[in-house]
Amino acid sequence: MRHYETTCILRPSLGETLFTEVIERTKAIITAEGGSIIDFDHWGIRKLAYPIKKESQGYYFCLNYATTQSAIQEMERIFRIDDRVLRYLTIKLAEEIDEAGVEQEKEKIAAIAAAKAAEAEAENDEGEDNSDADDANDNDSEELN
Repeated sequence: MRHYETTCILRPSLGETLFTEVIERTKAIITAEGGSIIDFDHWGIRKLAYPIKKESQGYYFCLNYATTQSAIQEMERIFRIDDRVLRYLTIKLAEEIDEAGVEQEKEKIAAIAAAKAAEAEAENDEGEDNSDADDANDNDSEELN
């Protein structure tokens, strides 16, 4: 199997149920060929850099997975004929990946997500600490007056 990443932009007016339908169908094509999903990331509705098919916004999602070439061909064939899909891009990340490699990628992505969450939590704690210090400084200045 090969390691791929696909980013797809859907029409924003579809609604959550149709977004889910397209995503689940894409995942089903990948797993039907014996592939495995490493990571799924939905970015939501974003403004496009330029209008595509008269749309100025699009619903983005990104799939990181391992599968065969025939699954990619089938997935892209369906994307080409589906009017709900504005654009898609599939990138081959590695020529060969085995089950151990898939597990390593999953662990790496989980570690990155945990690091980002810890960083965001640390930033929130700093913001709370600074607001407490600001309150104390305000009280000190009031006592001096």
